[in-house]
Amino acid sequence: MKIEKNVVVTMNYTLTDDKGTVIDSSKENGPLSFIQGIGNIITGLESKMEGKVKGDKFNCTITPADGYGDTDPNLVQKVERSQFAEGDKLEVGMMFEVGNDDQSFIARVIGLDDQSVTLDANHPMAGQTLNFDIEILNVRAAEANELAHGHAHGEGGHHH
Repeated sequence: MKIEKNVVVTMNYTLTDDKGTVIDSSKENGPLSFIQGIGNIITGLESKMEGKVKGDKFNCTITPADGYGDTDPNLVQKVERSQFAEGDKLEVGMMFEVGNDDQSFIARVIGLDDQSVTLDANHPMAGQTLNFDIEILNVRAAEANELAHGHAHGEGGHHH
């Protein structure tokens, strides 16, 4: 069976940046299962998966445009330290949910000084070229309840 829309793909993968640093790998978390063609994974990777079969091993490079987008400088902001309840305990790398009634998003602390905190609400992998090393372990038709829920069930998928 070939990988196409609405099939469940189970894969091992290693994701590295342009310096060869491992960002994520199924070696730690076990194989990943997803439904092809419905936005479970980044569009650039979906397009590289199309037509592959069980047993295929390949490498691919995804540009920021087909991955997590380019870094948006408007999403980096300095905020007064006094706006944080736990102002004393802030550290670079911490994540916060920020926003208002209309929308909220996750921002991470990228800079600190005595008066202010610099937050970045870009995706942590925005602006990065992503290099995947992939092995397709299984390809099968998605079940009706998986399509209804919008994700794969079972090994490597979501559990309820």
